[in-house]
Amino acid sequence: MAKTTDEKVNTVIKHNTFWYNDRAFEENYEAHITALKETLLVLRNQIQNKGLTKELLDNLISEKANGLKVLLALTGFSNEHFKRLITFIRVVDDGELSQLSCRNLWIDEAELDETGITEWQDAKIQNKIQTCADFRRGIVNLFYEGSTIPVLAKTLPLFELKKLSVSKLNFEVEAMIDTLIRYKEKGSYSGKAQNNAEVVIRNLLEKMEISFEQSVDLDKLREHAPNEKRTMDFIIPNREKPQVIIESSYSKTTSSGQGDKAKTEIAIRNLLTDHYPKAHFWGFVDGIGWYVRKKDLRRMTEAFEDVFTLEESELKRFQESLIAVLK
Repeated sequence: MAKTTDEKVNTVIKHNTFWYNDRAFEENYEAHITALKETLLVLRNQIQNKGLTKELLDNLISEKANGLKVLLALTGFSNEHFKRLITFIRVVDDGELSQLSCRNLWIDEAELDETGITEWQDAKIQNKIQTCADFRRGIVNLFYEGSTIPVLAKTLPLFELKKLSVSKLNFEVEAMIDTLIRYKEKGSYSGKAQNNAEVVIRNLLEKMEISFEQSVDLDKLREHAPNEKRTMDFIIPNREKPQVIIESSYSKTTSSGQGDKAKTEIAIRNLLTDHYPKAHFWGFVDGIGWYVRKKDLRRMTEAFEDVFTLEESELKRFQESLIAVLK
């Protein structure tokens, strides 16, 4: 006999574990945390006794299995952002950054084809650390002096740039407090509206004094395709008679969901072709997360008539294109 809704709800309430955890897993992971902590304490003692040197950090990441993790923990730099930074160095041939990171001594020229570059995963980076002294030297240089490089100062968010600090490597108290605060505020920082690509678009449209509706459904899709439709990011000038429909996707990280996002936008494009054949479907697609997933990026861009980024010249091109369409 099937249970009633009340019975099923009571099952969840009565037998709730509150915070399920596997004890064996917890103990194993606690040992991992302890190992990282002990490695950090040893590093601190070495720095206090002998002073901070690049050779000391080189030995840390080359000789300790968790050396890189310890360096990232000390500075507050996440593993995901570190991988994005390595990708950035590989694809951006900036003279000063290349010299600091020793890029030209470890880069594989065959990887420089923009259409084929893929992001290095943890195992690849760790292997490079173990086998290439120039790569290790470049990593240490980045944490020592990365914040002084103009292209990083321009491109990296200030929230992340501040983590590339010698004071953090020296275990200075104020620097450690800064790291704690940035760990604590990371989620809040990422979720702030001011960091949202849609805010940039909205502000630009308001500055241009162009009528638009944001985060609404199109009338015909709601009527004829209620199960396939989705809320559109921007509709110009309105949902009843749209001339330009805009979707935005800014991605700092990579995930399998990017492929699903591309499929969704292609499906929306097909619906718009059927129900709003005269409307233009444009996309804002930007961020290093898209840069390193070229197959998903290609599928994503196929959905749109035109695509733009948040780079200044692209925003200007968007304004010019929009004015031309509305005229």
